[in-house]
Parts: sequence; structure tokens; C-alpha cells
Amino acid sequence: MATLSTHVLDTASGRPAAGVAVSLEKDGAVIARGVTDADGRIAQLAGALEPGRYRLVFELDLGQFFRRVALDVEIGSESKYHIPLLVTPYAVTSYRGS
Repeated sequence: MATLSTHVLDTASGRPAAGVAVSLEKDGAVIARGVTDADGRIAQLAGALEPGRYRLVFELDLGQFFRRVALDVEIGSESKYHIPLLVTPYAVTSYRGS
């Protein structure tokens, strides 16, 4: 079983993005929800995740071009997954963190 954490950084301002609503979906159903803290983090959005495909959805109400970002991810047999999102007014990027 795996855990999933995330954080959102506004790289244009050089600050964490606090107050971003994040949800995790499996087969179209929301299985976890959270909101980023003052440091832009959700330390554990979900725990006890079985291997499979999930959708991580960020609702970006930051006054920028991108309003919603959905990432389809594959959870495997590792115990910990961390997926950051970096946001600027006209670009987003993500990666598998540690």
C-alpha cells in the first residue's frame, strides 16, 4: 500500500501556493480531498493506495491562465509517492518527487 503527498509552488512569485484544492480520483470517483497549507503542501492526501491508475486534480484559483490541472498517474508497489506541481501564469509542470 502506498501514500500520496503533493505540494504546489507558484514559481513566478517564488512562493508556495496555499489554499489550492486537490482531489484524488480512482475510476472516476473522488477518493480523497485536501487543501494545500501555508507551505503549499498536503503531507498525506491519501494513504493505503493499492497499485493502479489514479487522477490527481488541482483546482488552481490563482488568477492565472491555468484553472484546473489533472494528472493521470500510475501507483506501483513503492510505499511513498510525492507529486509536486509548479505553476506560473502561462505554464505548469510536474514531476515525480521524492
